[in-house]
Amino acid sequence: MEVKKAFAGTLESGDIMIQIEPSDKEGLQINLDSTVAYQFGEQIKKVIVETLKDLGVENAIVTATDKGALDCTIRARVTAAAVRSTGKDVWA
Repeated sequence: MEVKKAFAGTLESGDIMIQIEPSDKEGLQINLDSTVAYQFGEQIKKVIVETLKDLGVENAIVTATDKGALDCTIRARVTAAAVRSTGKDVWA
């Protein structure tokens, strides 16, 4: 699936900013900056990867700037960024 650069989210407390961009490499590359990375970093990355794979995005660079978002918020922001990035409408 073709990916172009796209964003979703904010830098407000309890939210997460997701940036998706094309990658020349195979697979998903997750760059995480989080205020709670020491506690929840692996879970945040897991939610991002699972959400993207469910949407058919296999190759991309994802930069996530987390401010304590819950899993449901992470999924929503990743989904919104993926829809903007690929043009695939998951709600249709």
